[in-house]
Amino acid sequence: MPQIILLLIVALIAWLGYRKFIADAERVTRQRERLRRERETGADGTLVKDPKTGEYRLKRDDE
Repeated sequence: MPQIILLLIVALIAWLGYRKFIADAERVTRQRERLRRERETGADGTLVKDPKTGEYRLKRDDE
């Protein structure tokens, strides 16, 4: 019985690690694609509208 529990714990950790890896890879891919588009168009950044103030600002990397 302890072997099954240990195997389930290892499988859970592996699954969570895989999910984290995929999420990070998708985030990096989105970021690289955005930078490629900015380089192609010569833009200095992407503007986004702040819903509270209505003002435009440069999009941050964590968005």
